[in-house]
Amino acid sequence: MTTHFFGDTAVLLGRSLRHIARSPDTIITTTIMPVAFMLLFVYVFGGAINTGAASYVNYQLPGILLITIASGIAYTAFRLFVDMKSGIFERFQSMPIARSSVLWAHVLTSLVANLISLGVVLLVALIMGFRSGAGVAAWLGVAGILILFTLALTWVAVIAGLSAKSIDGATGFSYPLIFLPMLSSAFVPTHTMPGPVRAFAENQPVTAIVNAIRGLFAGQPVGADIWVALAWCIGILVVAYAFAMATYRRKIA
Repeated sequence: MTTHFFGDTAVLLGRSLRHIARSPDTIITTTIMPVAFMLLFVYVFGGAINTGAASYVNYQLPGILLITIASGIAYTAFRLFVDMKSGIFERFQSMPIARSSVLWAHVLTSLVANLISLGVVLLVALIMGFRSGAGVAAWLGVAGILILFTLALTWVAVIAGLSAKSIDGATGFSYPLIFLPMLSSAFVPTHTMPGPVRAFAENQPVTAIVNAIRGLFAGQPVGADIWVALAWCIGILVVAYAFAMATYRRKIA
């Protein structure tokens, strides 16, 4: 059964990746907004924001990477919605394939597409002056956090794609996720914020994730931030996965 699942997932993953290869504008569109944000914050607002010894491009890059992921998962919800409405899910269910492989193929496609987008954004950041003192272990830590965050948000996107009544509903859920880093430590230190906003910013998941990635990039001790970040990512992933699978079972029942 396990071999059956992996084989079916691989076949369906190939189908989804071919769709992306035929429409590379999906990844291009995903990277345009984060790159635009990065240019705006670094070259327009960066000079007015005091981030201590760190250059502003180094300071804001972790938040831009999270915005890139939040922007990219909207397409996962869109592709799922289109598949649901086209009737292809019913065709898959009439075939002898592992049922969960249909969802996992979309999730892994999202992971691949987002990793490509993150690579493009990171390359632009390097051109803009981003430099890191991180060693191999720290870079692997950053990669692990970004992968976990991508998987967690992708399963949230799966819920939206399965539940939405329209394309706008399927993709619109991502807008609050895209702007959540604005209310965190991603672009300005939280101690400069008004009391209630600061309280929210310091206790929402993005701040812990941003602080952990920023510390890893700088080659500095990350303390409790990395454990809080991992707890948020794994917690969101587990809950979203459970709700997504429950929603999927109701849809195909």
